[in-house]
Amino acid sequence: MFVTGRLALLVALGVVPLVLLSSAGVPAWTAAGGWVVLSAVLAAVDIAVAADARRVEITRTLPERALRDEPVTGELRVRNLGTRLLRARVRDAWQPTAGAAPGRQSLTVPPGERRGAPLSLLPRRRGELRSAFVVVRSVGPLGLAGRQAVIDAPARLRVLPPFTSRRHLPSRLARLRELDGNTTLQVRGQGTEFDSLREYVRGDDVRSIDWRATARAGTTMLRTWRPERDRHVVIVIDTGRTAAARVGDGVRLDAAMEAALLLSVLATRAGDHVHLLMFDRVTRARVTRIDGSQLLPALVDAMCPVDPQLIDTDWDAAFAQMRGLSVRPAMVVLLTAADDPEAARAFLASLPAVASRSRLLVATATDGPGEVPPHRDAADVYAAAAVERARHDAERVRDAVMRAGGDAVSASAEDLPPLVADRYLALKAAGRL
Repeated sequence: MFVTGRLALLVALGVVPLVLLSSAGVPAWTAAGGWVVLSAVLAAVDIAVAADARRVEITRTLPERALRDEPVTGELRVRNLGTRLLRARVRDAWQPTAGAAPGRQSLTVPPGERRGAPLSLLPRRRGELRSAFVVVRSVGPLGLAGRQAVIDAPARLRVLPPFTSRRHLPSRLARLRELDGNTTLQVRGQGTEFDSLREYVRGDDVRSIDWRATARAGTTMLRTWRPERDRHVVIVIDTGRTAAARVGDGVRLDAAMEAALLLSVLATRAGDHVHLLMFDRVTRARVTRIDGSQLLPALVDAMCPVDPQLIDTDWDAAFAQMRGLSVRPAMVVLLTAADDPEAARAFLASLPAVASRSRLLVATATDGPGEVPPHRDAADVYAAAAVERARHDAERVRDAVMRAGGDAVSASAEDLPPLVADRYLALKAAGRL
């Protein structure tokens, strides 16, 4: 049972008859009590006449998957199983991060019929969003009171990473086509594969002339090359406590996912095989032996429920899991925090073994130490010292990675995905995979 604002307004209107009856000699308490009793009787009648809120059926039409920060539209449908006209106000019980529209929807449903109300969501967090029930209020014909019921109607929406770094893909694919020889630019380097022969054009590298083919053809022929294919790229994302650090508008884990998605799509287009491992002390997500158009859906689906864990990552176990992929990776991309010597100490000891077998890239999303503030007072001096300390720590970790045989890059959350993709393309162009 519930009452509406109309009942309070009706009770307040009792001032008018109270004044009139008082002027006629009726005691004030008698007039006030009678008005309150009349209002209560009207409310009770309204509740008795209202349709039973429990005799409804709730269904939803909603997509199973959506991207974070993208609007989702659906419909909430209410079917009246009773014999009375249902004047309903419904509210769907989504969690706050689902971004459901506030307030209640009003519906008038005749007996045995079904009516729908628009359902709008704006998810602000990855993972599984759930709604366990819908609250239905059945208002009486006078609008003073009614019946209320909680209807079990479970629903869920799987919110995927947004892949905002997709906007960098066309420019990187254009560079990849150049490396593949689909334009006039040809590249060669250690480890590149012979592609075809073509006639020499002024300005070409004379070192690529094939003299035997030239003698047979009677004109100068040039070898063309293409980057190596069928290489294995292993992406390891740290999901430990350092992944929970705020970077830009999100956390470091979200930036690492964006970099992994852009690199994965690019490597797949280049003919390489991508493997993903998300790990702290246990495997949170693993994608392997999936290629082509099925790779991206598999990646975002695996990343969707993963959140940072407030524990230290076991790097020995992580690299053991990586070796368990049963492939010899040509490139290992490690997405973790490499800007603090204490946080990086755990994985630095394991890097030489990885770098000896594969090309190693350690990528870190960071806000950066920023600019050194002017020294106006003691607070500015301490702030400047903190900035310099952060820069010094990041350089120490980068130097340690280089000594271990790897490469280290760090950038903001928006700049890290294209930076990692550019390093991959540079290695492809140089034939170092």
